[in-house]
Amino acid sequence: MSTSLPLSSSSLSQNASRQQHRVLMVSDFFYPNFGGVENHIYYLSQCLLRRGHKVVVMTHAYGGRCGVRYMTNGLKVYYVPRLPFLMQNTLPTLYGTFPIIRNILIREGITVVHGHQAFSTLCHEALLHARTMGYKVVFTDHSLYGFADLGSIHMNKVLQFTLADVHETICVSHTSKENTVLRSGLPPQKVFVIPNAVDTAMFKPNPSARPSDEVVIVVISRLVYRKGADLLVEVIPEICRLFSNVRFLVGGDGPKRVRLEEMREKHSLQERVEMLGAVPHTQVQSVLVRGHIFLNSSLTEAFCIAILEAASCGLLTVSTRVGGVPEA
Repeated sequence: MSTSLPLSSSSLSQNASRQQHRVLMVSDFFYPNFGGVENHIYYLSQCLLRRGHKVVVMTHAYGGRCGVRYMTNGLKVYYVPRLPFLMQNTLPTLYGTFPIIRNILIREGITVVHGHQAFSTLCHEALLHARTMGYKVVFTDHSLYGFADLGSIHMNKVLQFTLADVHETICVSHTSKENTVLRSGLPPQKVFVIPNAVDTAMFKPNPSARPSDEVVIVVISRLVYRKGADLLVEVIPEICRLFSNVRFLVGGDGPKRVRLEEMREKHSLQERVEMLGAVPHTQVQSVLVRGHIFLNSSLTEAFCIAILEAASCGLLTVSTRVGGVPEA
């Protein structure tokens, strides 16, 4: 006759720590598009892979990139045949993506679905279908949104509907948590704050790359209204007028790039304002180390990870005091 001995709390915790998950990351924003959300998903996936978990990413097709692709350490990416129609977001269909999502969930043996970014329609649809099928779901909000304009009112209603049954919600700053709780109506105890981080091994200072006879100000961001591109159009000519030894490096792309190009032509600043275009994340460090000051002009920011990257490279940072920037 066999007897079973009760497990100690330490052995239970060890068994729990060895539990392996199969995680599906879902968002409209992923490589080859550049941005903070894209980098966050990629590096989070790599960390989970190193801890022994299986990670799969689902996003929409980018141009000719459609189907299944593999990235570093065997990270599997599904580029589903849905094309973006507005700001890299797919057309909301509610049930149009259900057959594909169901197929991926079953084929990969997924245990946890992790959606990213409130503005991603693919994320909302995946969370909805995953909960309908009984999967555990987690949502991470990366941005701040308002309450008064028509777009924000619509998005907040969608967020309340989608997050009504999620297991856990993650925000990147305490300001972002307060914003998400107010918008979604979630109880605060279900929303957790996990700040963004950078791999300092990738962002090391290099003083020899900086010129000694001038001050270089670096700007790397999406050139859109929310990132304060219009402020740059007004600020850069004034700084160049006041200080003759200042030069700007502007990295990034977006609809506001045209305004910056026009400003450069109007004030004859071609020699002092260098437009780099979209900068791959692997090359951001080589651009940052060329400067002395990092300038962030965002009008709203949940947590500016670019500030951490710049500080890690030894730059002084100047930023608008908005959102979660003071926490950085």
